[in-house]
Amino acid sequence: MQKILVSACLMGRKVRYDGRAKTSSDACLAGWREEGRLVSFCPEVSGGLPVPRPAAEIEGGAGGAAVLDGAARVLTADGADVTEEFLAGARAALAAARTHGARMAVLKEGSPSCGALSVYDGTFTGRRAPGQGVTTALLERHGIRVFTEDRLAEAASYLRTLET
Repeated sequence: MQKILVSACLMGRKVRYDGRAKTSSDACLAGWREEGRLVSFCPEVSGGLPVPRPAAEIEGGAGGAAVLDGAARVLTADGADVTEEFLAGARAALAAARTHGARMAVLKEGSPSCGALSVYDGTFTGRRAPGQGVTTALLERHGIRVFTEDRLAEAASYLRTLET
């Protein structure tokens, strides 16, 4: 059975920066959970960050690939550099995916770790920029396809191709 890495906050775990969850009630995720497919994971907590923690954004909205390449950092609003924790969490997520044989993930959109389509632009004003979070960029570099919680029909279709 194909396993799927999933953001822990989508599964109801209170691991977000604000100490809350972003629980998904989607039937597709619920079905995958019942089947035992889901590997719940929070890269930020696994990277050593506490709950709650200060919000963090990728400087300049540069995206996760720039962080992986050493061209951008992940900073909190007060300027604390949490890049190493984000990188450690991304590496831990990749290791978890490999351990479980996951070739796809469903991650929380907008997160500086998990965003797949956009991340906050680094100004802490709520504006987003196109791009991926650090974990998403690393997973995709290693052939693990990432979907957002809003694209579960597409994820389900991709899962079918993995199992044929």
